[in-house]
Amino acid sequence: MSRMMMTAAVGLSLMAGPAFATGSHAGGHDEMAVGKPGKAAKASRTVKISMKETDDGRMLYEPSQIVAKKGETIRIVVTNTGETDHEFILDEMAKNAEHKKLMEKFPEMEHEDPNALRLAPGKSGEIVWTFSNPGEFEFACLIPGHYESGMHGPVKVSG
Repeated sequence: MSRMMMTAAVGLSLMAGPAFATGSHAGGHDEMAVGKPGKAAKASRTVKISMKETDDGRMLYEPSQIVAKKGETIRIVVTNTGETDHEFILDEMAKNAEHKKLMEKFPEMEHEDPNALRLAPGKSGEIVWTFSNPGEFEFACLIPGHYESGMHGPVKVSG
């Protein structure tokens, strides 16, 4: 399938249902259940996360969880220290599950979302995020096979 056809197919699949109506994809709303993009000047701290594979085939994030307070803005610096592409997608568990199914159909899907990064080996990126609501959320790599290999972690936001 050509890149243009793939882009059109992804676009049509996104319009077909409400899976990303809360802002999980470009063109959505800025506010999501997990929060919204923050301003770097308002970040109270920086969390550094590495993404990698292990010799036994596991894929993981270090640290494996994020703890925040409602209203807190955090600068999340993500580095791919592994040998393959990885993602960091911050969202509700149910939204990540929906997105994971779409990624199984379109594994090369590109993201332009403020809550998501896809990084090649050796690359770094950052997300500045304000956690607007208390609850339990998730960060995950939704490239086919990565989630099942352990590449996900909880985000706990206290009230």
